[in-house]
Amino acid sequence: MKSLFVLTLLCCSTVLFAQQKNDTLFYENFNSPLLNRAVWNVEVTGNTVNNEQQAYVDSAGTISITNGMLYITPVYHPGYLSNHQKKYDFLSGRINTRGKFEFTYGTATARIKMSTGAGLWPAFWALGEGKWPDCGEIDMMENVGDSSWVSHALHGPGYFGNTPLAYRYHFPAGTDVTQWHIYSVKWTPNSLTFSVDGQVTYTVTKAMTEYYGRWAYDNPKYIILNFALGGGYPKGVNKITTPYFGLPQSTVDKIKSGEAQMQVDWVLVTKN
Repeated sequence: MKSLFVLTLLCCSTVLFAQQKNDTLFYENFNSPLLNRAVWNVEVTGNTVNNEQQAYVDSAGTISITNGMLYITPVYHPGYLSNHQKKYDFLSGRINTRGKFEFTYGTATARIKMSTGAGLWPAFWALGEGKWPDCGEIDMMENVGDSSWVSHALHGPGYFGNTPLAYRYHFPAGTDVTQWHIYSVKWTPNSLTFSVDGQVTYTVTKAMTEYYGRWAYDNPKYIILNFALGGGYPKGVNKITTPYFGLPQSTVDKIKSGEAQMQVDWVLVTKN
């Protein structure tokens, strides 16, 4: 309990300090009963990438706010037909700030907790405009169902997909993804430094990316929060192909029972 109390104080002091310095570029605390569409877009997809098993929809069943928390909750919906006439058995949520808030350099942070289950793929990330991967992708936090670790990654021209610029951060004993954590990246003209709960976990320099390809981090990025299911990354870790690609029956049962969720307390972007 003491560690959670200290972590809560850290969260509050981070936000207050940023506001006192007038350093805040973006702050969302989800204290309104509905998603603020002035700053967030809800994505609707007819096709998914990476062999993911969900369609993204604009629905209160998948994206909701309760008691000042954003909930992204995948649901089982067999035979759903997307607007591209593609069938899905799962629906989920994905929101972004594209065209409403974009930034170049600064620190992007979110306080998040997640369910565990093989093939669940929640993420907090940032993407640039234009063709992928040339636009540059920053993955502040990804989890593919293993409660003991999260990953950070960069995708750009020459380093994408199974990118060499990735790192798994393993939580200390007694801690896992089902608890609240603060995930962050500090982005400068020459480096990206990832942190979990204020502890630096991984740093990538411009020189490191240029070993593989062009530095793709000098253009504006927008924030994304989403919850994918199955697909290439989870399957690469769990090796599961049935009943769904990267998604075992145990996780399907968890989704059916409403136990799979990503909760977001707040999102903050500061100048430094």
